[in-house]
Parts: sequence; C-alpha cells; structure tokens
Amino acid sequence: MITELSTQNFKSWKDTDTLKIAPLTGFFGANSSGKTSLLQTLLMLKQTVERPPNWNGIIDFGNRNSLVNLGSFDDLIHRHRRDHALQILVSWKFSEKLSVMDIDEVNALSFGLGISNVGNSISGVSFDYAIGERHFEVGWNGRDPCSVNIRSESSSESNYAESLFRCYGIRDAYSNMMRIFSPLQTRFENLFRSIRYLGPLREYPRQHYEWQGKHTQGVGQHGEDMVTALFSGRIQLRDTEEQVPKWLERLDLIDSYRLNPITGSEKDYEFLVRKYKEGPEVRLTDVGFGVSQVLPVLILCYYVPEGSILILEQPEAHLHPKVQSELADLLIEVVKNRKLQIILESHSKHLLIRLMRRIAEEQISADDTAFYFCEMNEGVSEIEKLNVDDYGNITNWPQNFFGDEMGDLAAKAKAEMKRKKANK
Repeated sequence: MITELSTQNFKSWKDTDTLKIAPLTGFFGANSSGKTSLLQTLLMLKQTVERPPNWNGIIDFGNRNSLVNLGSFDDLIHRHRRDHALQILVSWKFSEKLSVMDIDEVNALSFGLGISNVGNSISGVSFDYAIGERHFEVGWNGRDPCSVNIRSESSSESNYAESLFRCYGIRDAYSNMMRIFSPLQTRFENLFRSIRYLGPLREYPRQHYEWQGKHTQGVGQHGEDMVTALFSGRIQLRDTEEQVPKWLERLDLIDSYRLNPITGSEKDYEFLVRKYKEGPEVRLTDVGFGVSQVLPVLILCYYVPEGSILILEQPEAHLHPKVQSELADLLIEVVKNRKLQIILESHSKHLLIRLMRRIAEEQISADDTAFYFCEMNEGVSEIEKLNVDDYGNITNWPQNFFGDEMGDLAAKAKAEMKRKKANK
C-alpha cells in the first residue's frame, strides 16, 4: 500500500510537498488543475516496470498505446525548463517482510527518483531506497559505470555497478551489491505490478463480446476487457460472480445480467440484461449508458487480487447523483473487506458527501481516508489537504469547491423577485 507521494517539476506541479496516501484517497478540483498529473507519476513508473525484459530504456514516457503518453522530457518538465530536474518520491508498505544487510524484517520502503536532462535526452539519474536512516543510493551521469553508495549516519560504503537497470535498479554489479539491491528492486516492481488503472473514458457497450478462454489482469484501460474479466472471475473468483450482480441491483441500475453464447459462434457472446424482475432481456446496448460505464468499476473492484491498488479516474462518470453516492459505499466495502487501496480523481460532490457521512457513522475512519483539493494559480498547480474530523466534517472546505451553488440559488431568488415586481 502506498503511504506517501510527492513530485517536483512534473507538468503543472512545481512541488506537491509530501502527500499522505490513505487506503481511500481522493483528489478533487476544477478541470486542468493537476489532479490527473498526480496519478500519471505512478502510471509512468508502472509502465516502466512492465516493459519487456529486453527493453533498455531508463523511464517510459509512453506512446499512444501506453497507460499514459507524456511525450518527451521537454513536454513533461515543469514550464519546459530543461535546467529543472524531475523528482518523484513514493513510500509504501508491504505484507512480506524484508531483510537487507543488518536490517531485519522491515515492511516499509521509500523510493526517491531524480532525472535531469540536456538536449531533451536523459543526462543524469539518481535514485535512493530508504529504510529508516539507511540509504541505498545509485547515481548515473550518462556514462557507465554508475556509482552505488550505502550510507547511514555512522558509516558509508561506495562501489560501482557496470550499468543502470531502468530508473530503479542496477545490473552487472559486484555480487555483494547485487544481493543488496535485488530485493529492493523486487519490492519496487511488486508495488507497481499491483496497480490496476481504469481511465475516465470507458468504451461504448458492444452488440456482442468475444472471449477465447484467455485471462486478464484487469478490465483494461477503457473497460474493454471487462467481459474477459467476468469469465475469468467466474472460473477463479467467487466474489466477482456474486458481488457484481449484487451491486448492480443495489445501485438500482438493472435486476440481473447473463452472457449468452451466440448460436453458431464459439467465441461470441451477447451481454443480456434484465432491467426489472420478470422484465424482458435486452442487450447492454439497449439500456442506459451509465450501466456500461459503471460495470468496469464494479468488475475491477472484485476481480483484482486482494491487496491491489486501484487508480480510478472519474468512476462516477455518466451516473445519476444517487448512484454516485452509492458508489462511495462500494469503495468503502472493497477497501475494508478486500484490503484494496483506492486512489481516485473525481468531480462528484455526491460521492464525497457520502464518504463524509460514512466517516460520521464510523463505517470508515477519518485516518483511513485522505482528500485533497487541487487548483491552478498562474499556471502552477497547488494542493490542499482537506481536514476531516472524526465526525466527517471538513473544517477547511474551499470556497466554491463544487461551484457556487448558494450563489446560484441567491441569484435565482433575486431574479424571481425582480420579475414578480415587474409583473405587478
């Protein structure tokens, strides 16, 4: 589980400071305020980890087929200043304890990364794994070998590795150094492989879906693999088959669904839904658009392994306000019962207000949540942590957080009085 995140000089962010990342973390704010960019720092590292073994790059800025496409270093560096270094810090906890050198059975790590640039190509990389006061540091200035340093307050040991392994490891090192860094790199890779991402633009429902017996890690970036996940979950996970229909009914979207094989085809299926009990079955394309948009969210929450990290962008998209509120209860349930970590970006006041209510009702503790408000000020993103007390109150609610609702009501009343006066 990620516990802290910070970045400097990433897109519109000059410096986020250190952000607490809780089991349920939400980023709110206006459009283009930097919310999505915070999530992209994690997605950039994830796609770097998941590159094929023969990939020899340092960090994967992506392309049109990636989780995130950031272009080049010049494109993503804050204000396009090449003299600025990109910096990212991630801290996390894990279940299987780790022993490194004379440090026994720790279950938390921090990773700090710095990347510098000359001529739009990476010219320097430094990273640091920290366990308490012990630091495992690597520096690379564009030429092999890279420097390796292990230091604490009382001692320091330096050496060299023949080459850098991406932006988070070493290879071809002296055997002693490789024995030290290998478990650190493995924990880093395990963290980012545990992340599943669902973007804000889910695909339109289809007339029919194809399944060839394959399995998938998630539901796809746009929900395109949700039927594959449903079939896989039916085989592997009882939760998927039981909980998805339960939540569709609770959200008052449909009564039931089934995947119906198309006659004459070995791999094509219709996604048939029943809107109400005893009602006719129709295709998914023939019911409200919100059903197909929330299905990938529901399936993902019950399909991924327990302990996974979900990054969700606008999970409430195309949903009625009542359903947006109920969605908050889904997130609480999987955080508590499936030990998932949810990191979301949202515009929904209904979702946030339901979360506040559940804190007051002690369905989830304030300590297990973290909510942030992002805004843009003269081209620089700024972030404020919302202070939530044990009764679900936000004590520093930003002005016009979700628009000026009271201002609109006051203006409406004023216009009403003016018109009534004129009509007399």
